[in-house]
Amino acid sequence: MTLPTPIRDIAMLLARIGVGVVFVAHGWQKLITNGVDGTAGFFEQVGVPLPTLAAWFATAVELLGGAALILGLVVPVAGVLLLLNMIGAFVFVHAGNGLFVDQGGYELVLTLGAASLLLAAVGAGRFSLDHLLVGRRRAANRA
Repeated sequence: MTLPTPIRDIAMLLARIGVGVVFVAHGWQKLITNGVDGTAGFFEQVGVPLPTLAAWFATAVELLGGAALILGLVVPVAGVLLLLNMIGAFVFVHAGNGLFVDQGGYELVLTLGAASLLLAAVGAGRFSLDHLLVGRRRAANRA
């Protein structure tokens, strides 16, 4: 069964906002709470290659990618970058700790990675800047 289009578009909007808020919060935490240097230090402790570069990448992708999801802007690109970020978090930080997040496990990165993959595959939906910009482009091409 497929949901009616308006309900599907509202569901996509709410999913984008929910996932985007979580990513922005984690990016903000890396930038402001822990600081990028603190994040890089943690990355170095757990064996992430190029920890300073990885810390800046993770911070930027989470902040900007999360904001892009919320706005519905370049969602396929943001989704892929966020998925890659979550793969890195899984491989270098969480995989050896089991599933549950209270033990440092991978349930959150698995969920966020799956959501990012889904959004990359299906796009932003109707209630998004992507949809608005594509509509304007099509109208301009017809004129």
